[in-house]
Formats: sequence, structure tokens, C-alpha cells
Amino acid sequence: LALTGRAAEIARDLVPEIKSRLEFLEEVGLGYLTLDRGAPTLSGGEAQRIRLAAQLGSNLQGVCYVLDEPTIGLHARDNRILLNALHKLGEKGNTLVVVEHDEDTIRRADHIIDIGPSAGKRGGRLVAQGCVADIEAAGDSQTGRYLRDAIRHPLQTRRLVPTPVPDAPDWLTVRGADLHNLKDVTSTLPLHRLVAITGVSGSGKSTLARDVLLANVHAIVVQRMTKAGRDADAAGKRPTWTGCASVEGYETIDRVLEVDQTPIGKTPRSCPATYIGFWDTIRKLFADTLEAKARGYAPARFSFNTGEGRCPGCDGAGVRTIEMSFLPDVKVPCEVCHGARFNPETLAVTWRGKSIGDVLRMEVDEAVDFFASMPNIGHPLQLLKDVGLGYLTLGQPSPTLSGGEAQRIKLVTELSKVRDDVTRRGQKPPHTLYVLDEPTVGLHMADVEKLIHVLHRLVNGGHSVVVIEHDLDVIAEADWLIDLGPEGGNAGGRIVAAAPPEDVVALGTHTGVALAPVLAR
Repeated sequence: LALTGRAAEIARDLVPEIKSRLEFLEEVGLGYLTLDRGAPTLSGGEAQRIRLAAQLGSNLQGVCYVLDEPTIGLHARDNRILLNALHKLGEKGNTLVVVEHDEDTIRRADHIIDIGPSAGKRGGRLVAQGCVADIEAAGDSQTGRYLRDAIRHPLQTRRLVPTPVPDAPDWLTVRGADLHNLKDVTSTLPLHRLVAITGVSGSGKSTLARDVLLANVHAIVVQRMTKAGRDADAAGKRPTWTGCASVEGYETIDRVLEVDQTPIGKTPRSCPATYIGFWDTIRKLFADTLEAKARGYAPARFSFNTGEGRCPGCDGAGVRTIEMSFLPDVKVPCEVCHGARFNPETLAVTWRGKSIGDVLRMEVDEAVDFFASMPNIGHPLQLLKDVGLGYLTLGQPSPTLSGGEAQRIKLVTELSKVRDDVTRRGQKPPHTLYVLDEPTVGLHMADVEKLIHVLHRLVNGGHSVVVIEHDLDVIAEADWLIDLGPEGGNAGGRIVAAAPPEDVVALGTHTGVALAPVLAR
């Protein structure tokens, strides 16, 4: 940009300022973005780093920045760029408080505060603080344990993937995907396996997995649910493919499900027990007790949402909402039932010494032992414990759950279905394609290990699981990787590797380089 005369005078101060702003964007690894790009089309990791670049450019000093999981949605390579930018902010004389689960971030911190030892009621205490060595030395620190002895891969032997030949069964193929930044990509992924879609931020992972694969397979599977739909598909009449030329190999898939981190219930009346569906069984259990039969109570009596069983003071919510005219509403415990949600007559019915109100306030860990003799209640509770949600109470209102908790409750709902199909003899369980977009967001290393076991259980149950992921522990567990890149934005959108993890390391892509030390543990 060469300017002369009056234009140069006007631009004298502006151009250096514009250049320095753009340099900050380049510094956080966003050099590939166009300036007219719409904000809603940015990936989570890109939006996060744009906000950071704005702070880098402000040249403020003496500011305390609080960052909540800044590495969400970032590839290991972008992670390093981000950490260097954070250190720069610190060197300018600012203080950074970072809430983080990411190992690289923890290792590069000047001071670490570890809260624990567990979650929920069993957390909230300071377990250790200091440098990495201090955390590792703390006996009851879960973080320290994983920093000392990281997960060794693979946790279970890899499932063999057959060599892809044309028209081979058990392969799902997307041909000519060209949505957003995808460059006419043809991708083949094995069914009945754990497949991870990887690549640097902005390389087109979510576009390929969600916007192309999930959307198209979902549309055709919905059509094939009826006999007429299957005949139409055989005759070549099917929904128009969006974002790609064609999809092949979907015939064996019976249902498609995206397990994301959206809340499971908007109302405080929804809770883990009602969402997963074992609350009805618990109500029937109480209705079958001698006391309930003598009083003539049906299962509906034990509902806190309707009927005469719930507390009249709070209508079964356990809390009363007091409206403050100019301030946010205040919730106070109901003075009639003291949070038990039921009226005294309903609470008089007990099973093994516990009333229905006590059961709602029970933690999952305690409930597993309490309902051990009832497999149709105990099984989903055991699954909740397996995914690391043993600290939740059965009646915890859904809006108070974090995104990661909501996502794991959805996984448990799916896992509990895997077993139900065994009771219907002669029918094979429906083969489901699960798509998960970064399921490790907000998860501690201990929870990531539990999540990996859950994903393996879904695949062992005969399903196909596709995971969009940056977490190296999950990537190292996959049977097959599809690595997009080589960079983000217009420099991405191609498949740079499609192979088992060990082969991707040998190819030396960005993901392979980051994965090598994890597989070498």
C-alpha cells in the first residue's frame, strides 16, 4: 500500500495501528482468516483466540485476566501458540488466572492451585498448590496422579480395520464434500469402530462430520425407516445430498444420533432420574410396598410434578421462587416440606427405610448400593458412576448441570439402551451411528479416561462412533483417524491422513507430531 501526499499524511498513524492489530491476529495463529468472515461461521477455538488478540492489542498493564478453559477447541499445535500469547500478556505486567484441564497449560503455569479431591459435595477443598512437582507429590490429588502417570495407550487392544476396497461392506463413504472450506473431499470411515476426526483448528472437522456426514446420513436413515422409504431409496429416490456429491454404505445404519453438550432440560423439574428414565421404575417400586397398597397409592402419587402426592407449598419443586421487582428472583427452600418435594403422607411410605424424598436427595454412588437388588434401576445408576457422575444427586435440577455433565448423562441414556435390547430375544439391537463433537470439553484427565471406556463400550455393543477431537488421549484410543489439514481456513479442508494412529504418527502431520509422545508412553 503506497500512499503519497495528503493520503500519506492521513494514513500516517492509521496504517501502523492496523498492521499491529493484524499482527496480533497472526500471533494467535489466525493468519488464514479473511477480514469479511462472519462471526457465526467461526469455530469455537477461533472466536476464543480473536478475543485474546483484542486483549493483546490493548497494551494494558496491571490487569487481572480470568480465562475459563481457553484451550477448548484448540489443536495441540494451536495450543502452544495460545500459551505463548498468554505468556506475552503476563510479561507486560498482567496477572492471568486460568481455569484449565489441559496438561500443557498446567505444566507451563507459574503457580498451580488444585481443588478437589473429587467433585460435587466431595470437592471444594484445596488439595495442593505450588509448582508441578508439588502437585505430583500430593497424595490425594487426582491431577497430580495423572501428571505423574499419564494414561498408557491403548487401554484395550485396537480393533483391526479391514483394508478399504471398492464397495466393501462396513465402510461409510462421503464423496466430493465441498461445503465451507472442504476441497472436494472423499472420505471413507469404517463402521463398528471408534473413528476420530482430527486436525488443526479451522481445518474443517465439524463441517465434514456434522454438516456433511451427520446431516446426510440422518436424512437418508429417517427415510429408510418405512418400507416405502426403503423402496424409494432402492429406486434412487432419496433426499438431495447437502454439501457433497453422494454418500454410500449407509444401508446397515438404523439410527443416527449426535450427542452434544446442549442442556438436557430447561426446567428445574427435569433431573438425571427423569431424563434417563428410571424414575418411573422407582415410583412403581414405592407403589408396590405394603404401606402404599394399604393407603391405596398408585405410582402417580409419587410424582413431584403432578397430583396429590407433591408438597402443596412449593408444588413439588422443593424451593419457592420469590419475585423481587427490580432484582433477580430469589429461590428459598420451601418451609412446608424443607426441600423434600412431597407431602408428609407420601413421605410416610418407605422402602428399605428410605422415603421417596430421601431417594431424590441420594447421591448416585450411594444409590448404586441401595438399589443393587433391582437391576433395572441399578444398571443405569452404575453407568452414571462409570462415567464419573457418582457425585450427582438423583434429583439435581437439570439446568444446574454443566455441559460436560449433560453430555455424559446423554451417553448413559444411550448405554442403558444397549443392554435393554438383550432382553428382547431374536432382535438385534439397532446399529447406531454416534457423532460427538469434542466430548472432552471441560473434563479432567480422570474423567477423560472414564469417557474413553464409555466410547469403547458403545463400539463393543455393535455401534459406530465418530468423535471430533483435539484431546490426544482420545485420539490415541481411536481405531481409525481422519486427519484434516494441513492448516486452517482456505489452507485446510483436505484429508492429510486416514489411517490407524500409529501410521498417522509415521506420516508426521501436525496431529501425528503431537501424538507421537502420547503413544510412546
